[in-house]
Amino acid sequence: MEGWGRYPRHESQAIDCWLPEALAGTVTSRTGLIGRGNGRSYGDAAIGEHSTLMCRGLSRMRRFDPSSATLTVEAGVMLSDILRSFVPRGYFPPVVPGTKFVTVGGMIASDVHGKNHHRDGGFGDHVIEFKLVVASGEVLTCSRTHNPELFFATVGGMGMTGVVEEATFRLRPIESGWIAQKTIVAENLGEALKALQQTEDATYSVAWIDTLSQGASLGRSLIFVGEHATLDQLAGMPRADRFAAKDAGVVSLPFDLPQWLLNKTSVAAFNELYFRAGARKAAKTSLVHWDKYFFPLDGILEWNRLYGRRGFLQHQCVVPAEDALPVLSGILDRFARSGKGSFLAVLKKLGGGNGLLSFPSPGYTLALDLPVTQEVFGLLDEIDELVVRAGGRLYLAKDARQSRQTFEAGYTRLAAFKELRKVTGADRHFNSRLAKRLGI
Repeated sequence: MEGWGRYPRHESQAIDCWLPEALAGTVTSRTGLIGRGNGRSYGDAAIGEHSTLMCRGLSRMRRFDPSSATLTVEAGVMLSDILRSFVPRGYFPPVVPGTKFVTVGGMIASDVHGKNHHRDGGFGDHVIEFKLVVASGEVLTCSRTHNPELFFATVGGMGMTGVVEEATFRLRPIESGWIAQKTIVAENLGEALKALQQTEDATYSVAWIDTLSQGASLGRSLIFVGEHATLDQLAGMPRADRFAAKDAGVVSLPFDLPQWLLNKTSVAAFNELYFRAGARKAAKTSLVHWDKYFFPLDGILEWNRLYGRRGFLQHQCVVPAEDALPVLSGILDRFARSGKGSFLAVLKKLGGGNGLLSFPSPGYTLALDLPVTQEVFGLLDEIDELVVRAGGRLYLAKDARQSRQTFEAGYTRLAAFKELRKVTGADRHFNSRLAKRLGI
């Protein structure tokens, strides 16, 4: 098995699950088990040490209450199915990550954050309750008032407390399926951070960064600020287009591209074209389809093949706001000087996280993709040191190689998490490759 980054690979027995009532027997009869949704965590978080429970079969939507906009679904329901079913009805998920091809169980386990974390928090902040199959096989209802310790350990806990059976959360009412987007040009990292700070009242904001720019242009960026478009903003658009379906034309990569195609020259050319195209749109607000705004990479199925057969690593860190400029400048400078620019580089402003192992903390998060090569590991070790010294940490849903020392320095509530795993017996049943690697 492998994660979305296709590194590392590990042999694990896949166990299919189609019915919630079958979960208890599977959990109690196994050790070294972890639940797996759609396998979109990048590293080894969804690979069981011995067995991996494939939860996509738990795909039923159970209940929807329009008076409170609350939805109850089984843990294997895909975000893409929720969007397809509820956007035309005038509802949108409260938080979405960078891909819609994830399950609700995976969103809870990763406490996914989106372009609105600075305002609305992570997905876990909008979960009302969930049913959790624990090590004993018992099914416990977890919320902020019932089994709260398990609730906050499971949100962001990467599946290491049990297997989520179903969950209830709130949707957001919307007037249309369009996003009113404004593009801001930042000539360097300092301007980008300032722009994200100045637009923190906006619902959605995210910055794309040119990782190969250097000198006075280090960290030049395009900041995309968005709001759900209102009916007034759709004046002149036919009413039937309020919730227009996505245009057809999804492409797929049928084979692995040669890794040499992603080199300094090709990435620099892409970055220059992308920056110029974005800069031309900076003078006006445009209407963008929700799918294009939130999930641009989903337009290329199996886009992870862009990085070749050896796979890729994503390094996503968060650092406190007061240290963001020097630390992130140091990271980008090292990338630019190494010539290993990432054409998928994203900067966002975050608020706090509530789960014991939730990734977000107040500050700024930077995500960078890199093809797997031997020299990349040393570069990332250097960057980890910068992050740790600033009091930051790495996102477990993206990690495939950080050291235990880096992990333990970043996650200050780890002791409480380990104690809960011990008390509930989770440490004897639920163990992923990530848990084994980091000694959780």
